[in-house]
Amino acid sequence: MGVNSTGTRVDAVCRISQTARMLRISDISYSVEGRPLLVGANAVIPDGHKVGLIGANGAGKTTLFKLIRGELGLDGGEISLPTKAKIGGVAQEVPANEVSLLDTVLAADTERASLMAEETEDPSRIAEIQTRLVDINAWSAEARASTILKGLGFEDAEQRQPCSAFSGGWRMRVALAAVLFAQPDLLLLDEPTNYLDLEGALWLEAYLAKYPNTVIIISHDRGLLNRAVEGILHLEEKCLTFYSGPYDQFARQRAERRAVQAAMAKKQQARKDHMQSFVDRFKATASKAKQAQSRLKMIEKMDMIAAPEEAAKRVFTFPEPEEMAPPIIAIEGGTTGYDETVVLSKLNLRIDQDDRIALLGKNGQGKSTLSKLLSDRLPLMAGKMIRSNKLRIGYFAQHQVDELIVNETPLQHLQTVRPGVMQSKLRATLAGFGLGPDQAETAVGRLSGGQKARLSLLLATIDAPHMLILDEPTNHLDIESREALVEALTAYSGAVILVSHDMHLLSMVADRLWLVSDGTVTPYDDDLESYRKLLLSSDKPSKGKSKVNVAPPKEKKLSRDAVLALRGEVRKSEARVTKLNEMRDKLAKKLADPSLYEDAKLGEMEVWQKKYAEVMGALDRAEALWMQDLEKLEKAGTA
Repeated sequence: MGVNSTGTRVDAVCRISQTARMLRISDISYSVEGRPLLVGANAVIPDGHKVGLIGANGAGKTTLFKLIRGELGLDGGEISLPTKAKIGGVAQEVPANEVSLLDTVLAADTERASLMAEETEDPSRIAEIQTRLVDINAWSAEARASTILKGLGFEDAEQRQPCSAFSGGWRMRVALAAVLFAQPDLLLLDEPTNYLDLEGALWLEAYLAKYPNTVIIISHDRGLLNRAVEGILHLEEKCLTFYSGPYDQFARQRAERRAVQAAMAKKQQARKDHMQSFVDRFKATASKAKQAQSRLKMIEKMDMIAAPEEAAKRVFTFPEPEEMAPPIIAIEGGTTGYDETVVLSKLNLRIDQDDRIALLGKNGQGKSTLSKLLSDRLPLMAGKMIRSNKLRIGYFAQHQVDELIVNETPLQHLQTVRPGVMQSKLRATLAGFGLGPDQAETAVGRLSGGQKARLSLLLATIDAPHMLILDEPTNHLDIESREALVEALTAYSGAVILVSHDMHLLSMVADRLWLVSDGTVTPYDDDLESYRKLLLSSDKPSKGKSKVNVAPPKEKKLSRDAVLALRGEVRKSEARVTKLNEMRDKLAKKLADPSLYEDAKLGEMEVWQKKYAEVMGALDRAEALWMQDLEKLEKAGTA
C-alpha cells in the first residue's frame, strides 16, 4: 500500500518522483521472538509531510521507528531514504551535567558547533567558514534555541542554568528542544507530550505544524493529531495504511471502510452458504452430481473477504459514591506550601460533588500543590478549610504508576487492599478496568504502560471516592482508552479535579476552569479554545507576569428579543442536525445491503458512498454551527 502526493491510498506503485520521496517503506517484515509485528508493510511519506503514526498499544509503532533509524535489522523488505538525510528523535533525557540548557541545545547543531570551534589562520578557510555560517543562519542560532526552550517552559534565567539543576522530566524537554533546534530532515517523535504540560503541548502542536521538514509522530493525543498533522499512518494487523487528513477524518474514513468490508464479507458468505446448501442437498443425486461438484470447486476457489474484527471494548467502570450535601470542600483565605515556603495564598474555593474542574497554568505555578492540598496530602498554613464528614478522595498521579510493585500481579495488588474478598469478585473488578484474565496474573513489571495506568486508576477509585483528582491520567493510554475514560468520567457522579495536557479530554469533561497563576487560584471565565489562542499569541505573558487570569470584558446584555432570536437559531440548528442524522442512518442502512455490492450495481454503490460522504461533511458543519449557537445563547444568558 502506498500514498500519492495528495495522500490518496493506492495499490499500484507510487508515482511520486524520487526527488520528492522522503521515506519509502517497501514490503517490510519484522518479528520479535517469533511473533510477527510487521508483515509485508508498505508506505511512502512525501517530503515535508506531517504524519501521525497510530495503532493499539503493542502494535509495533516504536519498533517501526527503530527500524527506520537502522537500530534493528529487517527480516525482509527495505526502508529507503534520500542520501545523507538526517534522522532525529528523542531517545533519552540529556545528562545531568554542568552544561547550560542553552549550550546543550546549541550543541545539537553539530555543523555549527564544529565551524564555531575550528581554529585556522588560513584566510581562504576563514572566508569559507564565515560563508557557511551565514548560509546555515548560525548568527541567529542562540535566539532560535532560546525561543524553543521558552516554548517548552524554560524562562531566560533557567536557560543559563546547568542541566544538573533539573529533574529527569525537565531534561527530557531539553532533549526535545535540542532535536527541534537541529531540524533533522526526518523528525521521529514518540509520545513527546507525555512529559509536557498543557502549555508546552500546545506550543509543540503549533511548532510542528510549521516545521519545515518531514515529521512522523507517535501520539494518542487527539488534539495534536487533529491540528499538527496532515495524514495518519495506521499500524493495524501487521500492515500500514495511510489516510489523508487529520485524525477525526481518519476515524470517519476507517469506519466507512470497515462498514463496506463487513457488507462485502456478509454478501460473499451468503453466496458461499447458498452453494454449500446445493452441494449438501444434491451431492448424492446422480442427476445433480456434476453440478454439485462444480459448485464445490467454486467454493474451494473463493478468495474469502475477512470481516473486520471488532476491536476489544476498552472500559473503565468507576464505583458510584453516595450523595453528599454541598459543598464537599470549602476554603476561605487559605495559604499552603512546603515547610516555610508559601506556594499558594488567598485561596477562596468551593467544590460541590457535581463539579468537573480543570486546573490550568504553567508547570511550577502550583497545580500539583493545590491537588495535594485538596487530597489532604498537604496542610493549610493559614486560613480555613471545611470538608464534608466521611469525604473520600481518590488521587491519581503519574508517580503512583511508577510506584506499583513490579513483581506482584494486579490481582495481588487488589488482594492487598481488599483482603478476604473472593478472587472471582476481584477479577471482575479488574475486568471492569479492561484488565482481563491474562493481565490479572501477569507481573506488573511485564505490563504495558497503559495497563499499569489502568491498575493505578482502579486503585485510586476502588473506595468509590466522592472526589477524584487526576494528574495527567492519559499518559500511556491509547486513543480508545482515552475515549473510555471520557465516558467513565461523564457517568461518574463524584467531583473531578483534572490536570492534563490532553485538550480533548479537558474539553469533553471539564465544565469549570481554574487558573493557577501568580501564587493563587482564580476562575478562568473564558473557554479552553480562548486559552489555547492566548497561549499561542505573540504577546504570551511570561512566568510570574501571567495575564491569562484577566477576564475578558463583559459583553453588553442582549435584549429580550435578541435572546429569543438566538433561541430560534438554536432550534433551527438542532433540527438541521437531527435531519442530517436521520439521512446518515438511512444511507448507512443502504450501504449495509449486500445486494448493493453485486457487480452490476458497483456504479450505484459509488453514488451512495459519495452521498454518505457528503452527508457526513454536512453533519460536521451543522454540529459546529449548533455548538456556536448554543455558546452564543449561553453567553447571552450569563451576560
